Amino acid sequence: MNITFNELRRIKDNLPEGTMHKIANQLDLSVETVRNYFGGANFVKGESVGLNIEQGPDGGIVHLEDDRIINLARQIIDEK
Repeated sequence: MNITFNELRRIKDNLPEGTMHKIANQLDLSVETVRNYFGGANFVKGESVGLNIEQGPDGGIVHLEDDRIINLARQIIDEK
């Protein structure tokens, strides 16, 4: 899945408080791994999430190998 970096950040910024923990619990991931998905860089406690950023307009293009986190985040925003 491809998305712009700015859109990824907008999704992150619109998530209600506690969502990182909720997503991590539902997908059996560490919270730091979910944070890394949204641009974090704590690879001591979290894992890489198959994210590749290419420079370009609107912050660049982000290629996401696994869309489970982004889909769940969008669902949570829609329910909000």
